[in-house]
Amino acid sequence: MHPLPAGGLSEATTPEDRAALIEAGRLLFARPCTFFFAAQRIDQLPPVAGPEVAFCGRSNVGKSSLVNALCGQKALARVSHTPGRTRQLNFFNLGDRLTLVDMPGYGYAQASKAVKADWQGLMFDFLRGRPTLRRVFLLLDARIETKEADRAAMKLLNDAAVAFQIVLTKADDAKPWWLRKRQEEAEALARGHTAGHPLVITTSSEAGLGIPELRAEIAALALPG
Repeated sequence: MHPLPAGGLSEATTPEDRAALIEAGRLLFARPCTFFFAAQRIDQLPPVAGPEVAFCGRSNVGKSSLVNALCGQKALARVSHTPGRTRQLNFFNLGDRLTLVDMPGYGYAQASKAVKADWQGLMFDFLRGRPTLRRVFLLLDARIETKEADRAAMKLLNDAAVAFQIVLTKADDAKPWWLRKRQEEAEALARGHTAGHPLVITTSSEAGLGIPELRAEIAALALPG
């Protein structure tokens, strides 16, 4: 078997390459995924080990639901119905091949300025200080327009020189015409940042849309099986 495209689906030039990546993603996420660490301050982070990928997005964008769907578990990442409740970095070991990092939600309107400043400081320090962080998956809600907080997060990622890839969530609740508009806008936003990945993945945790493709992208970043 020839090597998988290192750049993921965007470099899969043949149907065989794409199918191989999808299968690699399926096999990766068939492995056990377990929570192993939580940190509320930068000095609490676990030691740097193997490759990491992180998930970030506005409060209630569906981040925990997406992590659960990827891993095929209903309660791996806790789903909060209170926006802004999660204030820590949660670390998950995926089959000893990759660490998944669930980052706190941002942009909660009722959060104080001090809380927002703390979030930005913690995130920036984390992003700049993790040499094994391969990519951040930035989640945008497919049902609504891009918020100023999302643009600020992209700038933060770009300034930290951390590669990020946009993932649209909750696509099953968006009208087809609106979803196409959101996809085009997300692609333009990615092109507007040097750290932006060109491929936007559209997902639905409820319907399973885009889950195999996102798994494939993540598999290309993991340690070899």
